[in-house]
Amino acid sequence: MSPALNRPADTLVVLDFETTGLSPDQGDRAIEIGAVRLLNGSVADRFQALMNPGRRISGFIENYTGISNAMLADAPPCAEVMSEFAAFVGDDHLVAHNASFDSRFLEAEFARIGLPVGGTFVCSMLAARRLYPQAPNHKLGTLVAYKNLPTEGVYHRALADAEMTAQLWLQMLADLEQEHGLSRVPFAVMQQLTRTAKSSVAALLRREAQR
Repeated sequence: MSPALNRPADTLVVLDFETTGLSPDQGDRAIEIGAVRLLNGSVADRFQALMNPGRRISGFIENYTGISNAMLADAPPCAEVMSEFAAFVGDDHLVAHNASFDSRFLEAEFARIGLPVGGTFVCSMLAARRLYPQAPNHKLGTLVAYKNLPTEGVYHRALADAEMTAQLWLQMLADLEQEHGLSRVPFAVMQQLTRTAKSSVAALLRREAQR
């Protein structure tokens, strides 16, 4: 295991994007980023910014996110915000709920300003599917209710969703400690968990608890 992947999973950055659509490969852009830095299991810092993608967004996206074209007209351009976020995140590892979506947008926006993504992503949704197979579904709002996590009831704004994802992530780490005897779980173990077949999760957790 590389030293970077051996970092504890309670120290990283949890992020969420709001975007013009579903795919940067089809020209969609980020319009808001929210992020929470966790340090030793506590929220240590936050980052939130709207960003102007250089064109108008659809009425559907306005209604879905609550972000209007008027709000984006006054926002800084994507390149400026993403440069600031690159300084914020450094080479920390990253968590997102449905990370395949957020990682594509982060990579695309960083590529536009000539920067690589320094850390490695792990998906809280995939982790929750392994740890909470009995949940009604694994949408963020459902899991927040399922685990009785604190929420202000705001969804589809980037910082609010990042805050809730961070609470869910910390709850999963707490459950791993309380129910499986795993403390200060390495990031690599959470990454491995998301890639493990559901039928093999119990064996994986037993092995990790015996280390």
